[in-house]
Amino acid sequence: QVHLVESGGGLVQPGGSLRLSCVASGSIFGIYAMGWYRQAPGKQRELVASTTAGASTNYAASVKGRFTISRDDAKNTVYLQMNSLKAEDTAVYYCNAQRSGQGYWGQGTQVTVSS
Repeated sequence: QVHLVESGGGLVQPGGSLRLSCVASGSIFGIYAMGWYRQAPGKQRELVASTTAGASTNYAASVKGRFTISRDDAKNTVYLQMNSLKAEDTAVYYCNAQRSGQGYWGQGTQVTVSS
């Protein structure tokens, strides 16, 4: 079992920045990919960014150039640096880990971009 805890969400003005953190614990050996997803009200959950154990990264077109995913394996933590935030980035952001063909989710953290 993999346990994921997100933090760092909040209210920010358009153009501002936030950094989300996701700490993994439990059976973390063998996690080969971690990522961030988001779900806005009335919409499906979508991939925002992901990173593999080989440090390759993948971004949704809507966030490319504004968001950066990174990982600190010593701390079992993955980050999402979000810059130039827009109102349409408002959503609950979820951390995801892939291990042995199974996906694990955190509880989510709310990001609200509003003036």
